[in-house]
Amino acid sequence: MMARETGILADRAISALFEAERLISERELDRDQIQPASLDLRLGAKAFRVRASFMPGPSHLVSDKLDRLSLHVIDLTEGAVLETGCVYIVPLMESLALPADMSASANPKSSTGRLDIFTRVITDYAQEFDKIPAGYSGPLYLEISPRTFPIVVRRGSRLSQIRFRVGHSLLGEPELLKLHESETLVASKQPNVSGGGIALSIDLAGDKDGLIGYRGKHHTAVVDVDKKDQHDIYDFWEPLYSRGRNELILDPDEFYILVSREAVHVPPDYAAEMTPFDPLVGEFRVHYAGFFDPGFGHAPAGGRGSRAVLEVRSHEVPFILEDGQIVGRLVYEHMQEKPASLYGSGLGSNYQAQGLKLSKHFRI
Repeated sequence: MMARETGILADRAISALFEAERLISERELDRDQIQPASLDLRLGAKAFRVRASFMPGPSHLVSDKLDRLSLHVIDLTEGAVLETGCVYIVPLMESLALPADMSASANPKSSTGRLDIFTRVITDYAQEFDKIPAGYSGPLYLEISPRTFPIVVRRGSRLSQIRFRVGHSLLGEPELLKLHESETLVASKQPNVSGGGIALSIDLAGDKDGLIGYRGKHHTAVVDVDKKDQHDIYDFWEPLYSRGRNELILDPDEFYILVSREAVHVPPDYAAEMTPFDPLVGEFRVHYAGFFDPGFGHAPAGGRGSRAVLEVRSHEVPFILEDGQIVGRLVYEHMQEKPASLYGSGLGSNYQAQGLKLSKHFRI
């Protein structure tokens, strides 16, 4: 199949960026750093604790702002604790020299979102977080603010990911509906396609034991972001059960892990993203980590029945969620070409064929 002129870059094209020095790194890329439709970004050797989050603006380098706002510098070479409620800026190992027709966007990795670590990529002269304009040449920085658990990170830790795109690749609503009819993007008899995306609703009926989700505990031990199966769930999470009411009151500024009612499917020639906040459905934020790779939920890649795990936080006021309520939307984009490897196909993907699932750091 011929590659499209527009669309999201697949794994082979991301490798080519590195070879052409459009993507520059302090050291060789890790073996599994390139994903089917994205690149994991790695922390550099130091973190700047800053007084507050900031936007560089059209006339400033990030380093200019760090000189003024930095409180102290933390060495990450041997690992360091980042505390909840604090804001850190970390120069990343990767920098860019994008072609004039290529832009990029960033998002937290799935495990980052499920730990309630708020991250945003910043560029020099940025006027938006997580958006890298076409033709950008310069360094990348990551703003990190742990919200629920203190974390241990080190040089090389991967908290965020970046997608590259050429031209306009977003599917319009008629195209999205047509794709759903042929590929079943969400397991729903009557899909809600509006606002440029396809709706997902919340499952509050629970599993066979009535488990509907988890609420993060406060004042816990630290989580090492690079270590799997290290922590007991119940030291960090309070399980939540339906008790027959099929509803959940979100307390302001508490963090919840819930799951979509519908299984999600991302066909191999497409990539998807969850819109993080939709004020039309309620005053809460859903899904900090929004990238869904080609092959997520794809049956040949072992993903039949994969549901979207939702990281949910209410704003300002308590809010009642009811079973089946729309909580977010998936937008789909064309890939330039089909990736060499799909999500879940021998990549060590942690969340293929998932139901309600905490991050890889916790053991059952």
